Amino acid sequence: MEIFDVVDDNGNPTGKTIDRKTAHREGIPHRTAHVWIARRRGGRIELLLQKRCADKDSFPGCYDISSAGHIPAGADYIPSALRELKEELGIGAEPEELLECGLKKRIIRTQFHGEPFIDDQISKVFLLWKDLEVTDIVLQKEEIDSVMWMEFEECKKAVGENSIPNCIDMEELHMLEGKLYDI
Repeated sequence: MEIFDVVDDNGNPTGKTIDRKTAHREGIPHRTAHVWIARRRGGRIELLLQKRCADKDSFPGCYDISSAGHIPAGADYIPSALRELKEELGIGAEPEELLECGLKKRIIRTQFHGEPFIDDQISKVFLLWKDLEVTDIVLQKEEIDSVMWMEFEECKKAVGENSIPNCIDMEELHMLEGKLYDI
């Protein structure tokens, strides 16, 4: 059973904890770490998108952030981000490789598999530059169906028009934009 820290509006733990199922059923604020992997190819910037497995408890079959995960109670953003990268994609990285893009609060109210789902999360968003081939990535098959590279502007357009099944927040793409073009 996954246990999360209950957090305030700034993502600071309150001293209380809650299990994942209850957090999502009742909309209790908790933390996640989001890592967007980017590379430069042919003068263009591409993002790695993961496609969530069809039997995920939320957003099944949707394209999503390169790597994302809940932060277990007592843990912090960067160690959790690095753990998720390794678990989901088989990618190792060092803390200093993660470029912080900021905090984002998001509340989603919907249903999955006939159950109410209220996700009240504070996410720390990171960018990781890694020039990888899809064949270099080792997927956690219980979580991820596949991955693909998509050019950044094309990704923004697809998310904005909802032309691919996705659970990507446009705000995160805007958060990335400054970091992507800084280098």
